[in-house]
Amino acid sequence: MSNNMMLIGILVLGILFIIFAITRLKLHAFLALSLASIFVGMLAGIPLDKIGNILEKGVGGTLGFLAIIIGCGAILGKILEISGGALVIANSLLKLLGPKRADIAMMFVGFFAGIAVFVEVGFVLLAPLIFVVAREMKISYIKIGIALATSLMCVHCLVPPHPAATSVVQKLDADMAQVIMWSIFIGLIAAFFGGIFYLCTFSFRESEVESFGHTFEDSKKLPSVFATYFCVLLPLFLMFSKVFFNNTFVGFISNPIVALLIGVMASCYLLGVLQGFNMGDLLIKSGDSFREIAGVLLIIGAGGAFNEVLIASDIGEALKQVLKTSELNPIFLAWLIAIILHVSVGSATVAMISAAGIIGTLDTGVSKEVLCLAIGSGAIGLTIVTDSLFWLVKETLRLDMKDMFKYFTGATTIASVVGLGLSFVLSKFI
Repeated sequence: MSNNMMLIGILVLGILFIIFAITRLKLHAFLALSLASIFVGMLAGIPLDKIGNILEKGVGGTLGFLAIIIGCGAILGKILEISGGALVIANSLLKLLGPKRADIAMMFVGFFAGIAVFVEVGFVLLAPLIFVVAREMKISYIKIGIALATSLMCVHCLVPPHPAATSVVQKLDADMAQVIMWSIFIGLIAAFFGGIFYLCTFSFRESEVESFGHTFEDSKKLPSVFATYFCVLLPLFLMFSKVFFNNTFVGFISNPIVALLIGVMASCYLLGVLQGFNMGDLLIKSGDSFREIAGVLLIIGAGGAFNEVLIASDIGEALKQVLKTSELNPIFLAWLIAIILHVSVGSATVAMISAAGIIGTLDTGVSKEVLCLAIGSGAIGLTIVTDSLFWLVKETLRLDMKDMFKYFTGATTIASVVGLGLSFVLSKFI
């Protein structure tokens, strides 16, 4: 037990070091995360000659998937920007919902689009809309961006067929149909209270919208609504196709990397060539987008390295052992294990699978479907510096650390607590 508590203490020191290095020492987040990885690894007793390899594994494992995803998303976003496609979507949302409901619209878009994609993929894919919609509707891009990110996080952690949610259902031998039905209900309510209601307690300056201009070239005609939405939704449909079909070809095109590559090529033609751009123009513009994401990739890679050190140092295992012996309400325990593991290792997927493994060994007497929802709700909360999504949202919205904790960490935590409360209510009926 003493060794477990020591490892947990090292984790706390590592998180405090990251916060201190960024907010006080003004180090770049990439350097702060990298130094924290070494610091935690040394304190946890990882052999010095192994730390470098662990960092390399963490960066490679994280960016091996996200680098291509973020790259494709940047190109698609740039084409939407220069073609006026993002403006078309913004105008259509404005006509449909009006400026006062733009954040709610983005919440719904994030939730239902997020059913088909990982949270990072969904945010990258939909991020170009944040600033255009905010500018056109004269509201804060922060409100729209946080609403989108919170909604994506809710669906990612709660709703099958997301891998983690599906794995939890299987581990606990719960009824899949019931979990899907209740997770959509709970997820939407949690996303509303976290991403919409909570942010209403803050006031945002209108000037925050003006600081992000877009470069639609007025000499070009706007693309059609159909072509624009087709390019945005095509990768989502391709990724979601594996839910309905199970063969080699669908498995190929539904891979997020392949789906986004197909979406990028479609946008090059429909929003580029057909709008009067030649491939040379698109090459130059897409090259500009890569410079914008370089810092994001470094930070996310360093976050992956930090997560790998936490796993290699057995900090997650230490938390499991400490929490497994506690005498708490099973629903609250399931939520608590997931939220603490999420804070610790920065991966909602790891947190959920680990929490399910712990809860699955206990005789709780509680509906397994409710426990699935409690675990998913816990994994939403306290999204902080250990989670790559934290850095992706931070760099995309260009927020400082204080605002990220206030807005995004606060929003995900509110959503998490609402999910816990609804799980308790649901347990009275099923």
